[in-house]
Amino acid sequence: MAPHCSRVYNNAMDRLDDMLAFIKVVDTKSFTAAADRLNLSKSVVSRRIGELENRLGARLLNRTTRKLSLTEVGQAYYERCTRILADLEEAEQAVADLHAAPRGRLRLNAPVSFGIMHLAPAVAEFLERYPAIEIDMDLNDRTVDLVDEGYDLAVRIGRLRDSSLIARRLAPARIALCASPAYLQKHGVPETPDDLARHSCLLYTNVPTPDVWQFTVDGETRNVRVSGPIRSNNGDLLREAAISGVGFIMSPTFLCGQALTRGELVSVLHRHIPSEQSVNAVYPQNRHLSPKVRVFVDFLVQRLGPRPYWDCALLDTLPQEMRPQEAG
Repeated sequence: MAPHCSRVYNNAMDRLDDMLAFIKVVDTKSFTAAADRLNLSKSVVSRRIGELENRLGARLLNRTTRKLSLTEVGQAYYERCTRILADLEEAEQAVADLHAAPRGRLRLNAPVSFGIMHLAPAVAEFLERYPAIEIDMDLNDRTVDLVDEGYDLAVRIGRLRDSSLIARRLAPARIALCASPAYLQKHGVPETPDDLARHSCLLYTNVPTPDVWQFTVDGETRNVRVSGPIRSNNGDLLREAAISGVGFIMSPTFLCGQALTRGELVSVLHRHIPSEQSVNAVYPQNRHLSPKVRVFVDFLVQRLGPRPYWDCALLDTLPQEMRPQEAG
């Protein structure tokens, strides 16, 4: 190797080592723990971070005797570093035998409630099958940029708008209008969507128009304006309020399915609920689909399927002609 090329190569390797040390410090929130993970001394890790900050001309970490925290610049650099190292790992796997045992870290993004209720138990089962894979799961309800933020894939619910992503359907995302038996006994069962104007409705605010609910009447979409005593950006909170008898919720069945099964909620106006959407796994089309991503998506498709377990109670209450063919 020519001297110039050798210097370039060594500089690149040093930078990758510095990035890895920085990521380990951030992930473990400790120089000592990071040094243990990297099999280095604490002084070496500290020196690398110091040299990294000097080279960049910016402070990346706020250091106190009690804790470490990222600066604003440090947060941006951390996100870039994780993406670079993830790309490096993916490049190595891309040239490996595709039939080799899946391995490595899988970075996943998903909505909070769906992740806690359904992905958490699924991941536990998945890791038993694939012990060489590690899951890094980030739960939030915003739409992340998979490429810029370094995610391998995301679980998204509803209609997909980003055509640059490849999507695979995991399960249907059905909607139910429901209230508690006590509420229905006290206030009556609505016979048409328009009747909801006289009922207490609990509003989910993570949508453009929380107080406008859509229904299908005589084959056409009808908007019904509703109101009620609770507005929230969290569907779990609204479900629990509905179970307590506060009013109606328009909820995805992955949130209210268990309550329907236990009889804590009752679904109504089946014929007027808009058609179902989907729970999807999405990933960038410009990335090699690594074995770890492929087996995880295949696992979720198999586990959830066309009739997910959270839909059983709802489907059993539908008129026969309204039940999906795959539900039997």
